[in-house]
Amino acid sequence: MLAKRTAAPPGPSERSIMETKRYEKLLSLVAESLPAESLEATRRALEYAAARLEGERRYDGTPMLDHGAAVAAIAVGDIGLDGSSAVAALLHDVVRMAHTRQEGEPFEELTAELRRLFGEEVVSITLGLCNISETRMKADQAQAENFRDLLIAYSEDPRVLLIKLADRLEVMRSLDIFPPAKRRSKSWESLNLYAQIAHKLGLYNLKSELEDLALKYLEPKDYAHIVEKLAETEEERRAFIARFLRPVTGRLDRMGLRYHVKSRTKSVFSIWNKMRRQRVPFEGVYDIFAIRIILDCPPEEEKPQCWTVYSVVTDFYTPNPTRMRDWISIPKSNGYESLHTTVSAEGRWVEVQIRTERMDAVAERGIAAHWRYKGLRQGGTTSEEWLGRLRRLMEETPRTLARRFDAHPASGEVFVFTPDGDLRKLPEGATVLDFAFDIHSGLGATCVGGRVNQRAVPIREVLHNGDIVEILTQKNQTPKADWLGFVTTSKARNRIRAFLREEQARHARMGREEFERKLRNWKLPCTIDEAVALLVRRYRLKSGTEAYALIATRSLDLTEVREVLRSELSGTAEEERRRAEEERRAAEAERRRGENHEAGQRRSSDALVIDDRIGKLEYKMARCCNPVRGDEVFGFVTVGSGITIHRADCPNARRMREKYPYRVIEACWREGTEGAFRATVRIVAADLTGIGNRVTEVISRDLGLDIRSIRFESRRGGTATGTVSVEVPDTATLDRLLHALQQLRGVQRAYRIGG
Repeated sequence: MLAKRTAAPPGPSERSIMETKRYEKLLSLVAESLPAESLEATRRALEYAAARLEGERRYDGTPMLDHGAAVAAIAVGDIGLDGSSAVAALLHDVVRMAHTRQEGEPFEELTAELRRLFGEEVVSITLGLCNISETRMKADQAQAENFRDLLIAYSEDPRVLLIKLADRLEVMRSLDIFPPAKRRSKSWESLNLYAQIAHKLGLYNLKSELEDLALKYLEPKDYAHIVEKLAETEEERRAFIARFLRPVTGRLDRMGLRYHVKSRTKSVFSIWNKMRRQRVPFEGVYDIFAIRIILDCPPEEEKPQCWTVYSVVTDFYTPNPTRMRDWISIPKSNGYESLHTTVSAEGRWVEVQIRTERMDAVAERGIAAHWRYKGLRQGGTTSEEWLGRLRRLMEETPRTLARRFDAHPASGEVFVFTPDGDLRKLPEGATVLDFAFDIHSGLGATCVGGRVNQRAVPIREVLHNGDIVEILTQKNQTPKADWLGFVTTSKARNRIRAFLREEQARHARMGREEFERKLRNWKLPCTIDEAVALLVRRYRLKSGTEAYALIATRSLDLTEVREVLRSELSGTAEEERRRAEEERRAAEAERRRGENHEAGQRRSSDALVIDDRIGKLEYKMARCCNPVRGDEVFGFVTVGSGITIHRADCPNARRMREKYPYRVIEACWREGTEGAFRATVRIVAADLTGIGNRVTEVISRDLGLDIRSIRFESRRGGTATGTVSVEVPDTATLDRLLHALQQLRGVQRAYRIGG
């Protein structure tokens, strides 16, 4: 474990000065490219990192700080990043190793110290780099796109991603020091993840170097063969290029244009890829090299001079019209500008790239070159302008990685791992249940919860980037209709709905069979179709299928069904409706008399006022929902049993309002009404020792409420559920109780239930 430090780092010792001299090349680069304050911050970061990483070595025994210094040099020199990036590159190993070895308070003290010494920006970048470093990637081509998106999801500041590319390039340049297994895994990652991101950012030199180095270790024989062939044909290529250019440069010189010429040999990886794709030997790849004619001209002359050069080249050589690329008129989304043509010379095709100095700088070094080429120092306004532009590009690009400039993931996505390390991409807000259905429909259908980062969670738990998710199942679990309320993926919703439809169809078959048997036993004077039609009308159902399903699930009591049918068939149902209407009118008259006690208070003209002064009207609180003073309520007129008071959100409210609207009356509480009302609370908590005792202490000791019953039971997955019945004076007290319970350690949810 790294030593705990809370004070500022020590002043330059003899050793630290030696280390600083070791990194004089980096300091010179920063001094040339960045403002003076960036140079000073880089010196301080070197001193700090040298002290923190003292004794830490790489595989070849060199100081660990060598890696950070080399990454900083690539970030500043090759990519063109700012001073904060250089400091973050130097410190990222300090943060990474501390995060691995320290937990909790020591690590927080380290980040607080870095924040004080180097600023919030630097700490934010190092933490982003730390997240990427701790991501364990599998060499799986099918998941490469998800891994690329995950890397970028960790890069809220685009400099995180750019520094990570510099970090990977330094690792690949030093890959010989790593064990063989690491060489292959890092080469695969570089080829399939980092090189593709570099391509989208327009960092073509970095991309090509990553690809060539990866190929060197993944396909060493093929790599060596191509390198050898390139060396053998180098002299012949030079002679051909000289012959090709002689008439072109002669004409350009006479026209007085300022220019210079580069010849670019195709990268080893590009040659290898073409040989494999076209199934040809090295000699069958005809575009081994390209010629670049680079103009030195003012911005307003760029386009006409480029087309002038194009005209000169095509005057001497015949162009292939199908291989003409005009990225001057319409640049690529990553800023690349160039005019490409392929012409025929001496029986071979030659690619000619025509561009200006500014365009060439952008092509070589990506978007960073926009500022460097203008001669502006990388810091202050220019750095912020560049980063702001990069952020805007990241936000505005499409979702698919292959079509976007930056590979920045669209908002609304999270990336989570299975215990085996497979990566899954889900919509933002996805739950454990969404994840289970994403893995397999059967897993989702039997899901009862999960473990997220070794912590037991319910199926509703929302997932976040980098979570490791394990699904817990039970054989007797089946999808529920309420699952549709919290899943976010279409796959989960479709599977749940399909199961519910199948279940309803099965229940309908079972219900019809049972209803047929009962009708034969009851010997009622009607067919099954007539009987079910009466039930649909009486209970206001959508169809007979729904009636059969309610019978199969015992949601309709068969004894009640028999009485309903007898009543409808005998005509007594109409008499029952008449009596209910009379009781409703009596209740309304009593309500009006109760209104006289409410001087100066406005009440609804149809509302029953609930208090202890209504003596002649019999009413009681419904057991199905246990209303509490303060709840929104309504009255329901029963036949022969007076009025029951229900909560507006009672599970039975919708059915009563739709099927018996003539029995429903409005109701409200009289202000100042006192009394005790029973409420039942459901608690979901971690299965910890003493959780029940802590719950009773909050209810009885802290809030002074009476407990009528309490019961807890353990569940699979390390959770426990309990129900507590308490007496409360009003809903405000109940809300305080729920809030207090949710503050207890281990309690995941506390909510009111009906009974």
